[in-house]
Amino acid sequence: MNTKNNKCRRESCEKIERVFIELLQKHEIKEITVSDIIKITGLNRSTFYANYLDIFDLADKVREKLESEFSDLFVDYDYMSDDSGAVKVFTHIKENPIFYKTYFKLCYDDRSLIYICNPERAKQEHIDDNLKYHIEFFRNGLNAIIKMWLADGCKESPEEMAQILKKEYRRE
Repeated sequence: MNTKNNKCRRESCEKIERVFIELLQKHEIKEITVSDIIKITGLNRSTFYANYLDIFDLADKVREKLESEFSDLFVDYDYMSDDSGAVKVFTHIKENPIFYKTYFKLCYDDRSLIYICNPERAKQEHIDDNLKYHIEFFRNGLNAIIKMWLADGCKESPEEMAQILKKEYRRE
């Protein structure tokens, strides 16, 4: 394959994604058009459609990339430590608020929410038939806390947020 074209294609995709993320900070996804993106990037419409089916395909690809980056944070996460994971998540959020604001704007279904739960640990701590409900409740609660913290400008420290999570989760 021609590496120059691969580099150009990669650079075009990065440019499109960067502009899309910038637009998402000011507009809802349904308000963003391919015309907006190509006008700002200076790329041809055909370049956009060579890489994406439509705006929603672009949104899915950006979201998948963000999810992959988020997953990389937990490669060596210690699930048995009470707050190492929570502090790590909240630190990353505070350092990358645009990343997370973008991610949440692109989460138009429940499967895309941030999830830092070890099912084995949950089984150890909640021995009952309602484990699946507990996990779902925790996942949605965590995401609500993260969204609220982001909306308030991440005023509390990551350590304070980990403590809030721990306290709400009744782990003190």
